[in-house]
Order: sequence, then structure tokens, then C-alpha cells
Amino acid sequence: MDYLSGGGLATTRISDLAMSPPQNGTMLCAPLVAESVEEMLHQIKAAKASGADVVELRVDYINSFQPRVDLPRLIEGRVLPVIITYRPNWEGGLYEGDEAARVAALSLAIELQADFIDVELQVAEDFIASQSSKRSSSSTRIIVSNHNYHTTPSSEEIGRLVARMQATGADIIKFVTTANNVVDSANVFRVLAHTQLSLKVPTIALVMGQKGLISRLLSPKFGGFLTFGTLSSGKESAPGQPTLTDLVRTYRLREMDCDTRVYGIIGNPVGHSKGPYLHNPAFEAIGYNAVYLPFLVDNLAEFLSVYSAPDFGGFSVTIPFKEDALKCCDEVESSAKAIGAVNTIIRRADGKFVGYNTDCEAAISAIEDGVRESGYHGSQPLSGKLCVVIGAGGAGKALAFGAKHRGARVVIANRNFERAKVLAESVGAEAISLETLSSFQPENGMILANSTSVGMQPNVQDTPIPKAALKGYSVVFDAVYTPLETRLLREAKESGAVVVSGLEMFIRQAIGQFELFTGQPAPKSVMREIVAKMAP
Repeated sequence: MDYLSGGGLATTRISDLAMSPPQNGTMLCAPLVAESVEEMLHQIKAAKASGADVVELRVDYINSFQPRVDLPRLIEGRVLPVIITYRPNWEGGLYEGDEAARVAALSLAIELQADFIDVELQVAEDFIASQSSKRSSSSTRIIVSNHNYHTTPSSEEIGRLVARMQATGADIIKFVTTANNVVDSANVFRVLAHTQLSLKVPTIALVMGQKGLISRLLSPKFGGFLTFGTLSSGKESAPGQPTLTDLVRTYRLREMDCDTRVYGIIGNPVGHSKGPYLHNPAFEAIGYNAVYLPFLVDNLAEFLSVYSAPDFGGFSVTIPFKEDALKCCDEVESSAKAIGAVNTIIRRADGKFVGYNTDCEAAISAIEDGVRESGYHGSQPLSGKLCVVIGAGGAGKALAFGAKHRGARVVIANRNFERAKVLAESVGAEAISLETLSSFQPENGMILANSTSVGMQPNVQDTPIPKAALKGYSVVFDAVYTPLETRLLREAKESGAVVVSGLEMFIRQAIGQFELFTGQPAPKSVMREIVAKMAP
């Protein structure tokens, strides 16, 4: 089937396309946006030290750029292969001058034997035709590029665009779109896989924005010619670029191939998640060919329907999708069904999605250890204790269910009192409004468990309960782990309570998820060592 014409590609799932790795591996490219030649030469060396294979020199960022003076210095002084990009403002760059002068600078870069030059599709056909005599004596490869700063077109539209780019005589084609939805990257993956499988055209295909981050991280899996990583945060040449350090160390793009299985965390927001920094090294520790990514999702059902290929093996689920996941799974494990929330989805070999909950045991066991630390020496730390759970969402359900199952008397406090009542009735608990919690002190020695995102970065000064109301609690748990010590935990400690960080719940539920993902024992000591380094 010709996926680049007709209706084939647009209606084809990723699972229907064979994937092949790039012949020589996907290169890691650092885009350099320095304002002087000296700084750009310095950054080339820094990029090499950080693991880049190639650098893109955005010469439109250089103040008072003089091509005949500056290009020889940049090209002769390079310690890595370079892409010369002189991006005009009509294609999202900074250059606003005469077009003939810009084109002349790119022609000069060919004469000077630049490794690559980037030419925009709008001018590529005429430019390449004008360079025929120079190209015969030059090793420079021409990248023909197109950038869509508004949206990601359909696979069919991208396919037609690729055909136009290829017809210019390009050595390499590059198309970049913008993500309005995490599923937009699927259109790009389909076309990228096809260009490698059928057209054999070296292709750079990326999606800008946080919702398009996965296109950059999975580029080697689908055969991308290169992907971009910045020297550091704040040095991006386009929205959503990760750092070289994350590409090399966290996501291990050097080791990725077409057989790499994909896992990740589904949430909104999701950028704060420490999951990639824990699961990826754990995969490496047991020699498991997999990568764990952040998925910034708007609609869970849509996400699962699009990323349903066998290589997408499973997902962690966080706010606000733990209850939605219950409905989206084909099957749900009994305890997750009883809790009413799923935090782990596994794609089984038969293609069905199965839901689990590893939050419950992780949180409850962490709280039980906190009770033991406060002086309890029996075998049932929660039995008979009054446990106040803040929040009635997925994590709140897990906490309430788990505490009740361990013999605690449970009270649910929630901003929406009706939701608190529904949860309380389902687990045999009491419901109170969040406002009432400020004066709720029926006894001493109570346990408080916050399951909401209140106090999470960047709103670190927020707390779900005033400090004055913490006096009756002997143990306080906060599911938030960014920051490690929330305002709630800090004030609880000052009030004399034993505090339990969400990071402890995080490591325990992650161990459970890892074993569901891989079917193998988790490298617990490695994972705990990683978590210890996360702490400030």
C-alpha cells in the first residue's frame, strides 16, 4: 500500500507499520543560538563534551553576522560536524535582511565545505538548482526543511509535503510541526517510519511543544536521521527541546532501536514527574530494552486508542486520569476495581488493556511505617486509628480503601462535599467538608493523609490544612513529592508529628509498576539509591 497517497496512512495505526532503525543510527544534534562567533565556537566544544554528534549553528542569532568573515571561522574551527542554518523570520528565524544576501551566505557555506546546510522548502527548488556546479565538488549535504508553528496536519497532508520536499533534490528532508495534542506525534511517526521503510530518504521529523516531546525522544525508534537536544534549559531553538544530558543519560537514546518497548506516565500536568529518572535507570539495571516517557495527555481514551501498538507496553497513570482509566481498561484487577481507581495500565499480549492499582499498598505501607516510627510496636499499626484522608480522587480512594481494609476509622475531607460523601459511603467512612477540617480535632493521635496536589510545585506555599489544625495528628502523610518537603509536612514536623513524604509512596508504587511492566523482579536497591539522590 502507498501510505503517502490515498487514504491508507491516515487510517493506519502505528502498529500496522513496520519499523526499521536508521542505517547509521540517529544522531544527537545540539542547536546553538549564541550571539557571537566566539561563544558559538565555545558552545561547539561544550556540545561535544555533552555527547552531541552534530551541531546546528543558528547564524541568524549572531549579532551583526558577516558571512565572509564569520563562516570560515565557524566551519574551520569546528570540532563536530555542523549544520549551517540561516533562518529567515518568515520561517520562524531572526534574519530580517535581504533574501539574496541570505541565499549567498548559504552558497558560501557550500563552497567552504560545511557538512550540512538547511534550506527552507519555499526557496529550496531554486536554490538547489542554482548550486548544481558547486555541489559536484562539495561534500555538503542539503537539508530541505519546513516548519508548521500552528498545528500538525494529517498523515496524508504530511505525506504530500514530504513528496514536495523530496522532489527538490534534497539530500535530507526535515519537517517540523506543532503539537496541540499528544496524539499529534502519531501522524509524524507514521510518515517517518514510512520514509525509512519505503522511500529510504533520510528524514528529520519532530513535533514542537511539550505535547510533542515524545517525537524527539522516540526519534531513533522510528528511524529519524537526528533529534535535537539543547546544551541546557533556556538554550532551546524551538519549543519542547530536551537537553542533551536527558537524551543521553535519562532516555538512553544511544541504546534505543526499533525493538525498544515504550512505557510512560500519563497525566496533566506531567512535567514534574520523577518517573523517567527512576524507571529508565531501572530498565538499564536489568538489561531490559525499554524507555519510559512523560505523556502530557488531554483525553485518555483517545490516547490509548492511538498508541495501541504492541511496542507500547504499559503506562503509569496520574492526576487527573486514575478514575478515567478504570473505564478505559478492558479488564481491571479486583483491588483496583474495589478502590475505584487505576494507576497502572498494562497492554497484554492479546492487545487488551488491564488496569491495576499499586498506589494503595504503597501509601498504606508507608503510613504504617510512620506509625511504627511514632512508637507503635504491634502488628496492626492502623487498627482502630482515626485516619483523615484529604481528597476524593483516585489517590484518595486508594488511601481510604487501604486504611479501612487495615482496620482504621476513616474520615474523608474534600472541597466537593458530595464527592466526599460518595467515597465515604463506598468504603464505610465519614465525610466532612474541607472547611470543617480546620476545626476537626475529636481526639489525639490521628493520622492525616493528603492525596491532593495542593502544595505541589510551583504552588509550594499552598497547604490543604492550617498549621493550627495539625495539633491532633501523630502522623502526617503527603502524596506530593515535588517538593520533597511540602509546606504541610514542614508545619506538621514543627507541630510534633512524624511525617511521611510522598517520595516513599512513589518508590513503593513504582516498584510495583516496574514488576508489572517487565514481569521481572525490580532492582529495589538500585531504585532506592536513585530516589535517595532525588532528595535535596
